[in-house]
Amino acid sequence: MSFVYKADPVRGAVWAELFAHAMPDLPFHIWPDIGDPREVRYLAAWQPPDDIAERFPNLEVLFSTGAGTDHFDLSAISPALPVVRMVESGIVAGMVEYVTLAVLAIHRDWGRYLGQQRAATWGPHRVYPAASRRVGVLGLGVLGRAVLERLSGFGFTCAGWSRSPQQIEGVECHAGPEQLAAFLARTDILVCLLPLTDSTRGILCRRLFDQLPRGATLINVGRGGHLVQDDLLEALEDGRLGHAILDVCEPEPLPPDHPFWTHPQVTLTPHIASMTQPESAVEAVIENIRRHREGLPMTGLVDRARGY
Repeated sequence: MSFVYKADPVRGAVWAELFAHAMPDLPFHIWPDIGDPREVRYLAAWQPPDDIAERFPNLEVLFSTGAGTDHFDLSAISPALPVVRMVESGIVAGMVEYVTLAVLAIHRDWGRYLGQQRAATWGPHRVYPAASRRVGVLGLGVLGRAVLERLSGFGFTCAGWSRSPQQIEGVECHAGPEQLAAFLARTDILVCLLPLTDSTRGILCRRLFDQLPRGATLINVGRGGHLVQDDLLEALEDGRLGHAILDVCEPEPLPPDHPFWTHPQVTLTPHIASMTQPESAVEAVIENIRRHREGLPMTGLVDRARGY
C-alpha cells in the first residue's frame, strides 16, 4: 500500500517529509517515481494521468491538490473511485486575506489614490462607512462562508447566493435562479467564489452585469471559465461596472496582447488568491485517509452529479 503525489515537486518534497513523520507506515512517492503501481492506493494530483485506471489498478482514493476539481476530467475517472477536493485551513485563510484586501481596496478607493499619486495630485475624497457598501458573494461553500464572516466583522452589509438554501448569521442569503436577480440588485461589490461546473461556466456575463447597480465592482476568485471576457470589457467601457479585480483567467497566463493587461479598470493577479499550505494540506489528507480506512465519510468528497 502506497501514496503517490503528482503536482509541484518542490511542494511534494515537503509533503514527503511531513508524511514520513505523520504516517511512516505508508510509502510516499513523488511523480514520476510511482514505485509498484499495483501498491498505489492513494493519489494526490493537480492533473491525474490520462490512463489512471490502467496505471493504478488498485487505487482507492484520488485527492485533488487544489480546492476544486474542475481541472479533472471526471468523465474519464471511474464513478466508483472517490474523488476528494482539498479542504484545509491554509486555503481558507489565504482566500479570506485576498478577498478582504480586494474589498477594502475598492471600499477605500485605493486605485484612485494610486492614480493620483502617479499624477502628483493631492485630492482627498469622501470616506464612506463600511455599512454603506453592499457586498455579495456568489457561492456559499467553506470559502464563501469564511469570507462573509470576516467581511461582516468590518460592518459591510453582506449577502450570499447559492444553488440551495443556506443560513448564515448576519448574512442575507439567497438561493436558486429565482432569487439571483434580487441578490444582484442589492450588490455593489460582487465576489465570485463558485465552483466551475457546466451550469456556472460563463455566469459572469452581460445578462448578470445588467442586473447589478450601475458602477458595481467585480472580484473573481473562482475560475477563469466563469467570466465572459468580452462582456466584461463592454461593461467596463460603458460604465455598467466600475472596476474588476481578477485573480483567475482563461487561459492562464493570458497572452501578452490581451486587453486585461493594460486596461485601467482591471486589476490582475496571477492566480495567487489562495494556495494550499503543505502542513495543513497533509494534515487534511492524512485525516481523510484515516476516515477512509475506518469507513467514515471523507471531508471534501465530490458529488459527481453536482460536479463539486
